[in-house]
Amino acid sequence: MNHYETVFILNPVLSDTQIEETVKKFEDFLIKNGAKMVSKENWGLKKLAYAIQHKKSGFYHLFEFTAPGEVIGPYEQEFRRDERIMRFLTVRLDKHAIEWAEKRRTRLKAKA
Repeated sequence: MNHYETVFILNPVLSDTQIEETVKKFEDFLIKNGAKMVSKENWGLKKLAYAIQHKKSGFYHLFEFTAPGEVIGPYEQEFRRDERIMRFLTVRLDKHAIEWAEKRRTRLKAKA
C-alpha cells in the first residue's frame, strides 16, 4: 500500500450538489478498489494562474489516501472521462511528504 495525494480542480459553473456528487464519486471509486482515505479537504473556489477551458477559477479538492499501485491507472482514467474535472494531479508521497502532510493536518485542526 502506497501513500498518495490527489488534487483536482472542478469546473466553477457547477452547483454545490454537483460538486458534492463528483467528490463522492471519486471517493467511492477509491474505497471500492481497496483504498483507505486518510484525509479530504475542500479548498473552495480559487482563482487560476491561467485560464483552463476559458475559465479563470475552479473548485479545488484534495484527497490523501493509501492504495495499491494498480488502482491509480483506472482512477486517473475516471478523471479524464469526467467533463466536470478541469485538471488533476496524483502523486505518491515519500516518508518526508507524509510527515509534512501530517503536520499540515495537525495545524489545520488546531486552527478549527
